[in-house]
Amino acid sequence: MVRIQQNLLARSERRILQWLCAHMPGWVTPDILTALGIVGAVMTFAGYAASNWAWQWLWLSIAGYIVQWFGDSMDGSLARFRQIERPAYGYFIDHSCDGLTTVLIVWGLGASPYIAMNVATVALVGYLLLSIHAYLAARVIGEFKLSYLSAGPTELRFMLIGLTLMMMLLGSGKGIFGTTSGFDVFVGAVGSILMVLFIIQTLVTGRRLASGAR
Repeated sequence: MVRIQQNLLARSERRILQWLCAHMPGWVTPDILTALGIVGAVMTFAGYAASNWAWQWLWLSIAGYIVQWFGDSMDGSLARFRQIERPAYGYFIDHSCDGLTTVLIVWGLGASPYIAMNVATVALVGYLLLSIHAYLAARVIGEFKLSYLSAGPTELRFMLIGLTLMMMLLGSGKGIFGTTSGFDVFVGAVGSILMVLFIIQTLVTGRRLASGAR
């Protein structure tokens, strides 16, 4: 299976991950890092939910994104660095955890006072649809696409951290869109774009399969 990763930060991120792998204590295993990624997602969810009581809890969400990046990005990198890959196990566990992580983060956004849950659900559906396409394409054409429109999971985390900082700055009151906040508009637009990308990628992959008679 060929991994296709063309996001803007891929090269810089790869250098950072290689350095971290080389300096990682021996007792740290890929499974520990995978679990740490889930802990980060729980932190993010908790921070957003608790922001109903005080906006300062949003700092916990930002810290959660950093912890989640570290665990999620390092588990596979460390396994490859130490040459202890278990491809089938790693693929299944990693992407199962990715699904849980996505649900926790998006539910957290919807549980906050900044974004309506129904709008957050649009983004969740869009992201999961695109993930489903990536997993299906990995199976039927042997290509696992990790980025779209020059953006991947790391760029998405930066975008969400930026969104969270804007929540701190602007608050949860009414804005220029009235009862529909600017945050709702942004998250809904991102979800819609992800759905459109899913449709486009499905058509493109279907055409490739049809032409190749696979």
